Order: sequence, then structure tokens, then C-alpha cells
Amino acid sequence: MDLRDFIVTPFIIIGVYAFAYWLRPRLCDEVNYKYFFPALTVKIVGALALGFLYQFYYQGGDTFNYHTHGSRVIWEVFSEDPYNGIRLLFSTHEHGLDKFSSHIEFYNDRSSFFVVQLATLLDFVTFSSYSGTAVLFAFISFLGMWCLFVTFYDMYPHLHRRIAIATLFVPSVLFWGSGILKDTIVMACLGFATWLIKKIFIDRKASLSSTSLLIISLVVIFIVKKYVLLCYMPAVIFWVYTKNLERVQSMIVRLMIFPAISLFAIVSGYYAIQKVVEDDPKYALDKIANTARVTAYDIGFWSGRNAGSRYTLGELDGSLSNLISHMPAAVNVSLFRPYLWEVKNPLMLLSAVEALVLLLITSFLVLRSPVRAIKSLGDPNVVFCLLFSVSFAFAVGVSTYNFGTLNRYKIPLVPFYLLALVVISDHSNKRRKLEELNATE
Repeated sequence: MDLRDFIVTPFIIIGVYAFAYWLRPRLCDEVNYKYFFPALTVKIVGALALGFLYQFYYQGGDTFNYHTHGSRVIWEVFSEDPYNGIRLLFSTHEHGLDKFSSHIEFYNDRSSFFVVQLATLLDFVTFSSYSGTAVLFAFISFLGMWCLFVTFYDMYPHLHRRIAIATLFVPSVLFWGSGILKDTIVMACLGFATWLIKKIFIDRKASLSSTSLLIISLVVIFIVKKYVLLCYMPAVIFWVYTKNLERVQSMIVRLMIFPAISLFAIVSGYYAIQKVVEDDPKYALDKIANTARVTAYDIGFWSGRNAGSRYTLGELDGSLSNLISHMPAAVNVSLFRPYLWEVKNPLMLLSAVEALVLLLITSFLVLRSPVRAIKSLGDPNVVFCLLFSVSFAFAVGVSTYNFGTLNRYKIPLVPFYLLALVVISDHSNKRRKLEELNATE
């Protein structure tokens, strides 16, 4: 951060709040409007706090490689030579740009360079102020997460407070999903995509603009972190099929159709995965176990060795059967670890407290009434959230082997897992009240 941050950032923040003030009546009703500005504020605070952490604690890292050693290089080239600046911004690794591109840390990494490109576009507004650009990243992420909030608020308006906490106010998501990072973009696009999928395929309110935005959201996730789509697409396909099955009035017909719908969803999910990975063999089903092994050992013992404490789930041998055998431990480490006794630094303590809260809520819901919890799995919304969050927990837990890195990588699953718990709790409470009412009659 430098002088321009202190000059430009206040104006960017004022502009963001002014635009948000204009947006709020168009995005809110008389119930949920009270969450709008608090959620935006904590997002901005999270983005600025992330910058301070990387500058004064890590003294560098990904967010500075995206901006200071990324977008700012392009912005400075553009300031001196607009032609070459534009060429560099939309570069396809053409000749003649080496003297500029050699200063860009992530130039040869397609997914990371996309973040650099987006940051550069925002730099034109912020004069390449790191804090200013981070605030705009936070605002984009906020809009995506607000869409996720609205998606479930529309279905469960009486749960507005719990849904707001799950989607808008989770500390780890606010911190790691607000600054200039891949995770911020992914979180925004997941929110947009979920809202648009419900609107188009469940509410059947398709339009050219909504369809275009959905395609853009999915393409961006594909570019930035395609493995997120490997978990998201099967879950969302199952969600769409089962939600449309609810339109069938007869319970008998539903039960007869459900097996066929489930099989169709599985097949559709499989082919969706195949399309996602067709240009990247390392994510193919016969290679994904070895990819997880290589990634886990790289992050745990090399590239992420300074990001936090290492963990291990046992030896990975690169086979699919071995990978699947680690699933329970991988899901557990993503959702409920680090435990308090595994804490090695202040950041891990915050992560451990959040994980403990998840563990306590999950245990309470399951132990209070196992039967009611199981029955709530008849709700397609619960199944969708659990399918995505648990499969993603497995994916990142088995391929990270570092608590510091895992705490950042796992944030896409956290809102969806909490949403599942919120809806399960609501189902359990309704059944308990119904049983109490029947008992008094």
C-alpha cells in the first residue's frame, strides 16, 4: 500500500456506497433490507484486512502477485504506451511482450492471469490503488453472495436471519472471499449461478440477460477454479431435477419417477464433469486420484509449507480406491478441523473456533433427533447443499494437506453447508412442534 491508497480508496468506498444505496430498493424488501449495508460493510472490512495481513504478516503472497506484481504492471505499461498496455491485458502470449510480461508473476498461469486481467480493468477506475481495487472485488463478491442469500430467502422467508448469517456473515468467508484472490471471484460467481439456476430452471423465468449472466458465471468459475464445477454441476443438476419433480402432485407418481430422475441426474452430472475436464486430462476420473496426491504433497510439503500447519490423512498412492478410502477423514478435516489442540498461530485459532461451531451445530442437529434429520433429506434444497458442500469438502481436504491453505480453499463449501444445517433445523423444529400439537389433542 502507498499514498495513492489513502487518496483514492476513500472516494472508491464513497462511490460503492452511493451505488449500493441506489441498488438497495431494487434488491431488497421490507424484511431483508436491514442486512444489506451491514453485509456490504463487513465485506469491505474483510478485503482491507486481507491486504494488511498479506503486507504486514506474510509480507507478500498471492494477492500482491495478482495486483502489485500483476495488474499494476499492465496499468503502468498502459499509462506509458496504451497500445502495448492493451496488448498485454488481452495477451495470448504473442511475441514482443516479453520485456513487460516477465514482470508479471502469474503471466503463464491461465487461471491466475484471469484474476490479473480483472484487477487491471478495475485498476483503470482506482488508478491502480491496491485498496481501491480490493474494495471493488469485495463489492462484486458481496453482490454474488447477496444473490445466494436471496435464493434461499425466497424459499424460506421465515429463516431470513439464519440464512443471512450463513451466507453473509461467516468470518472465514468474509476474510478470504473479499480481497484480490481467486476465491473472491469464485464465491461471487457461485452466488450468481445459484440464483440464476433457480430463476431459469426452477422458477422458469428465463430471459436472455439471465441466461447470458449464468453462462458467464459458469465460464468464469471454469477458468479460475474448474475443480469447483466438478462438485457443483452434479449437485445443481440433481437440485433442478428434484425441484421440478415437486410439481408432480401425486406422491405415488413421485416415488415411481424418482429413481429414473436420480439416474438421469447422475448421468447428466457425469457428462457435465466430462465436458468440464475434456481439455484438462489431470481432472479426468482415471487421473484425478493422482492429481489429488500430487497437489496434496506439493501444498503440504512445498508451496504451502509456510501457509500454516501441515496435516496428513495417510498415504496417497494415486489410485481411485485409495482416494475414496480417505473420504471420511477428508470431509472431517475440511468441516471440523483444525481442532483447538492443533492450533499453532492466531489465524488457526479463528479457523478452529469456526470449525468447532460447525461441529457443535452438526452434532446437536443429528443427536437431538436422528430420524428428523434423516427425513429432512427429502428436501431437494438440503440435498443440493449437502451434495456440493460434502463433495467439495472431500476434494479440498484430500488434496491440500495444509491447514493454512485449506482454510482459504474450503470457503465455497461453508455457506452451502450452513444453509443445509439451517433448513434441517427448520424441518426438525416443524416436526417437533407438530408432534407436540398432536400429543395435546
